[in-house]
Amino acid sequence: MMAYALRRLAMTAMVVLVLLTLLAALVHVLPGDPVTLMLGPQASGDLSRLARTEMDLDSPVHLQVWHFIAGAAQGDLGRDFLTRVPVASLIAQALPHTLILAVSSLVLAVAVAIPLGVVSAARPGSLLDRAVGTVSVGVISIPSYVVGLSLLLVFAVWLGWLPALGAGALRSPIDYVAHLLLPMCALALIWAGYLARIVRASMLEVLDSNYIRAARAFGVHDRRILYQLSLRNAIVPVVALLGVALGDLMGSAIFVEVIFTRNGLGTLLYNAIAERNFPVVRGAVVVIAVLFVVANLAADLANRLLDPRVRADQAG
Repeated sequence: MMAYALRRLAMTAMVVLVLLTLLAALVHVLPGDPVTLMLGPQASGDLSRLARTEMDLDSPVHLQVWHFIAGAAQGDLGRDFLTRVPVASLIAQALPHTLILAVSSLVLAVAVAIPLGVVSAARPGSLLDRAVGTVSVGVISIPSYVVGLSLLLVFAVWLGWLPALGAGALRSPIDYVAHLLLPMCALALIWAGYLARIVRASMLEVLDSNYIRAARAFGVHDRRILYQLSLRNAIVPVVALLGVALGDLMGSAIFVEVIFTRNGLGTLLYNAIAERNFPVVRGAVVVIAVLFVVANLAADLANRLLDPRVRADQAG
């Protein structure tokens, strides 16, 4: 297991290095002059030269890439050209709100998907199974920002049950949770439907295995077969998807945070794109990409720990 973890860590480090290289060169891939796009065509020559020096654009491309990677390895992602604040400080202020939103949405999606998938698999072809399948497929096709706008309209504007905008204060847990509920549900709905279908398919496969038939022949209760014998093995594919789900939720949080005006990484990235603030855009994308890679690494290692078949195949 240790050797496998070290190999996966090495592969993850290589992926992160490639990501940093691509993002460092991104400013040269985009059409147009980045300084002109950021400052406008009427900017003075002195201001343009200052921007180029600040963004390290007056160095050769290979040196720009090296300077960015070396700085990122030390936690230096540059400075916001407009406010002169370090990009790492801006991200450190915004990231906790996005992480809380993404992780809580994932927990809610899993908590809803597992019971629905188990109930559907227990009675395949029943009215309940068809209803759960129809709803699951339906919510998968709805974009998260559409769900967010609908929840905002119903529960904040029409009913007035929950606050509409903002993230609340972390020092006031009740207020923070009240502001978190709507964006959390907007993000969790799609993955709840998708994971419910995965759980159902995996449960049906497990329920058709020989050891489940043997347990039924020995008179083991159906509830124990479902929740103790079957679900333990059927949950493994869900664990393998959690890293992808968390990365997707981090990306989808950009739209949801803008809708609910949360002070998260999504809002920071959206405002930076609108202002053509390349250092902030690049730093935010780096953090999101690295979190996505790390989440997939954690899910991969957890999948190997939970599923002995994976260990056997890889050992063979």
